[in-house]
Amino acid sequence: MAATAQTVERLSRFLAYLTDEEGAEVDAILAAELPVWVPLPGPQEEAFNCPADILYYGGSAGGGKSDLLLGLALTKHANSIIYRREATQLVGLQTRLLDEILRSRKGWNGQEDTLRLPDRRIEFGSCKDLGNEVKYQGRPHDMIGFDEIPHFLELQFRFLCGWLRTTRGGQRCRIVCAGNPPTNTDGQWVVQYWGPWLDPKHPRPARPGELRWYTTIDGNDVEMEDGTPVLVGGKMVRPLSRTFIPSRVSDNPFLTSTGYEATLQALPEPLRSQMLLGDFRAGMEDDAWQLFPTAWIDAAMERWREDDGRGEMDSAGVDVARGGSDKTVIATRYGHWYAPLRSFPGSQTPDGATAAGLVVSEIRDRAVVHVDGIGVGGEAVGHLQSNGIQTVAVFGNDTETCRNQRDRATNKMKFRNYRALLHWRFREALDPRTGSNIALPPDSELKADLCAVRWKMTGGGVLVEAKEDIKSRIGRSPDRGDAVIYCSMETRKEGGPSKRKAGFSNWSQRGKSREWDGHYQEVTIR
Repeated sequence: MAATAQTVERLSRFLAYLTDEEGAEVDAILAAELPVWVPLPGPQEEAFNCPADILYYGGSAGGGKSDLLLGLALTKHANSIIYRREATQLVGLQTRLLDEILRSRKGWNGQEDTLRLPDRRIEFGSCKDLGNEVKYQGRPHDMIGFDEIPHFLELQFRFLCGWLRTTRGGQRCRIVCAGNPPTNTDGQWVVQYWGPWLDPKHPRPARPGELRWYTTIDGNDVEMEDGTPVLVGGKMVRPLSRTFIPSRVSDNPFLTSTGYEATLQALPEPLRSQMLLGDFRAGMEDDAWQLFPTAWIDAAMERWREDDGRGEMDSAGVDVARGGSDKTVIATRYGHWYAPLRSFPGSQTPDGATAAGLVVSEIRDRAVVHVDGIGVGGEAVGHLQSNGIQTVAVFGNDTETCRNQRDRATNKMKFRNYRALLHWRFREALDPRTGSNIALPPDSELKADLCAVRWKMTGGGVLVEAKEDIKSRIGRSPDRGDAVIYCSMETRKEGGPSKRKAGFSNWSQRGKSREWDGHYQEVTIR
């Protein structure tokens, strides 16, 4: 393979000086002397030979990302599938494979989007909407490729990866993802999943191509020391290795000779940094209706210090899950400082009594517990109250409590329901102009949850996207974000005034928290 890669490198130096006829002659020589596809020297070749179970080859446009997926399917794997989010986006991949690389459509079935060759099978798939991934259930492949991985929902990605396997002896299995940096916060999960390589604040950064091993324990990805099998749930599980290898257009001599790099140079920022430099920190734009600006969340997390959580615990917020893939999350707050969140798989909270037991073990100082009052959360409220824990049931669809509430900045905007009011009060607290100095733990999942919330203005006032709608849109439940929202509520402790004052020092209209009497007269967020 090294010899053929060097041949391509040597020939590529002269491509810009060839006529069309001479170029066709070179193509004929390559077709006769070389394998059907060879990687370009540099990062693409490194990615081609990478031993990782899960590889992300990404960065700038023109780095040969899509070609890597096709090349691996053609030369290394017997049964491959390559996904794009939308079916129409597959046309370019199919044209490149059939008309430019193979120069033949023999074995191609357009109705099935599948190419059958004597020794291998290459399928193409798409998952435009959440739930489309289920149609690929039970269809194993030894290579699963994702083109433009930031376009996919995390739930779709994880589900489809579950069908990586083979019965062919000696056949390697792997997952290969390709893509440019995400352009909006919906793709934030990619930065989280490959955190050691892409998140500049990760506590243990990794070098490009360095392997890290992970396995899933209680619904969370846990880093392991190596790939040695570990016991999880009574079964031995082999941790899978991940890595990231950056791509650059400058590594692709075929495009360098066409002036494509100059085209990328001319793009406006932040698109230039994303497409030319592959910068994952540049220009991830907020949605126009994103409730919590990313910059405000980042500022709150930058203020967080591990040793600032001194004194009395004021509040706890609990989002309860009953089984399934959702998680029960407990957030606790000391004044403006939020402790690291505690998360438990839904399987550990099958009923309200179990959830209440977890909450009791996490709180102290007579902290008031705020719990989603719907479903199993309502059961937890009853168990907590019967055990003498001051607990507030939060009903997001309550329209009466918010009837006389207004936004603090203009005192004009109304709220459609209690969920909208609570979320807007937390937005106000995050606003740097309030001087509230909220300190949130540097938690990438929490950031993604808060960035996912959308809002709109209706005739009846501000309406915040329902949790079920967020889950349908992004493919996961924003459990951590909801727990923090509940935790931000300031309810006066029973048996005496709260040690801390409520309200915002910089707002002319300050809120006063009251004991729970069926309605909130004012909602104060800390």
